[in-house]
Amino acid sequence: METWRTAAYLRLSREDGDKAESDSIASQHHQLEQYLAGHPELELAGYYTDDGHTGTNFDRPAFRRMEADIYQGKVNCVLVKDLSRFGREYIETGRYLEQVFPALGVRFIAVNDHVDSQQ
Repeated sequence: METWRTAAYLRLSREDGDKAESDSIASQHHQLEQYLAGHPELELAGYYTDDGHTGTNFDRPAFRRMEADIYQGKVNCVLVKDLSRFGREYIETGRYLEQVFPALGVRFIAVNDHVDSQQ
């Protein structure tokens, strides 16, 4: 079984502040922790948390740190609660999912959306 060095990415924007607790950083962390526990092939490389950053662009500190770790070979899997936590800008999100990650051999998993690029 292949081991995937996994970045657990969490994001909550100020615009999400009025949403239910289900979108909170703590809730996302707990959900991803549970997912990781049930998938031994996923080895946690680290949590990357952008709290208070919009999903309409990818210029976020933790996202950029995760991206650097991908390019350095420290991470080859990205795990998120759902696609909206990864990004809300459709074209740029699609560029990562359809071009950048496949070219780099990066697996992408969005738990609630049942997306896994390896399936």
